[in-house]
Amino acid sequence: MSGELLGDTVHTALLARILDGRLGPGTSLSVPALAAELGVSRSPVRDSVQRLVAEGIAVSTPHAGARVATVTAEDLSEVFRVREVLDGLAAAEATERVDREGLTRLAELVDAEEAALAETPEPARDAGLDLEFHAAMRELSGNATLADTLRRLEVRAHLSGAGLWAEQRHRELAVDEHRRILAAVEAGDVAAARLAASAHVAAIGVRLRRAQLTLA
Repeated sequence: MSGELLGDTVHTALLARILDGRLGPGTSLSVPALAAELGVSRSPVRDSVQRLVAEGIAVSTPHAGARVATVTAEDLSEVFRVREVLDGLAAAEATERVDREGLTRLAELVDAEEAALAETPEPARDAGLDLEFHAAMRELSGNATLADTLRRLEVRAHLSGAGLWAEQRHRELAVDEHRRILAAVEAGDVAAARLAASAHVAAIGVRLRRAQLTLA
């Protein structure tokens, strides 16, 4: 396996552990321990941790190493307020640009999410499917600046949301909301796509805040 491919594989593995809660907010990202767990050398793990820091998913403190970022309620509120606007913009721009291949890609992703509903919840898989749908939408927007900004915000939004993917009702709601976005994009209705995407993000924010209050 090439160094670049190994690096991407390690980064994907660490990100999955963060998204499904195995490496929760505040958890130390020990390079030696993670390298041993993944069965790889320290170099790709060190590179991945540095990448996570650059992406705002982890924080590094001198003499203390890196830890998974802790996202406060205020942080989440800010992230979701911005995402409501930007996800709506991405859906609108994607609707204006999308072709048949793009529509097929979106439909296949939503179908995969729906098929997963019949299976036991797996937070890493289900969060990953959600991220794939949003990644496809922002890529289809054709707006590189928007796509990069949203990618960072979406991962931060997932940092405290692992518990949502363990709840069947939350999974079902996410799929229903993705279906509404897809339907608007397929219809070429820019305004409806923008509204559906913004409403989806707002709904996720509400569900996440309610879950945090329940756990408090």
